[in-house]
Amino acid sequence: MWNYLLLMFCMTFFTAISQVLLKVSSGKEHKSWIFEYLNWRVITAYFIAFAVLLVNTYAYTRVDMKYGAVIDTFSYVFVMLLSYLLLKEKFNRGQLIGNLVIIAGIMIYTL
Repeated sequence: MWNYLLLMFCMTFFTAISQVLLKVSSGKEHKSWIFEYLNWRVITAYFIAFAVLLVNTYAYTRVDMKYGAVIDTFSYVFVMLLSYLLLKEKFNRGQLIGNLVIIAGIMIYTL
C-alpha cells in the first residue's frame, strides 16, 4: 500500500506542474483564440492531467479512500511552491496561512 501512496503523492506533484503550465500559457499572447488552446503548454498540461487521472484511478484500487483524499490536498501546497519558484510569484499572508492549515490538517488527520 505504501508504494501506491507514494505514487499518488508523486501524481499530486504532476498535477501542480500541469496547473503551472496552464497558468504560464494563460499569460502569453497568442496569434488567435484557437492557439490559446492548441499550444504545447496547454496540450502538455491536459495530457499530464489525464495521465494523473488514470494513475490515481488505479492507485485508488489499492489505497483506502481516506488516504487518497488527504494526499490530493498537497496539490495546493505544490502549486504555491512551484508558482513561487518558477513564476517568481509572491504569496501573501493569507495564502501562507492557508497552506500551513492544509499541512497541519494533513498531519492531524494522519496521526
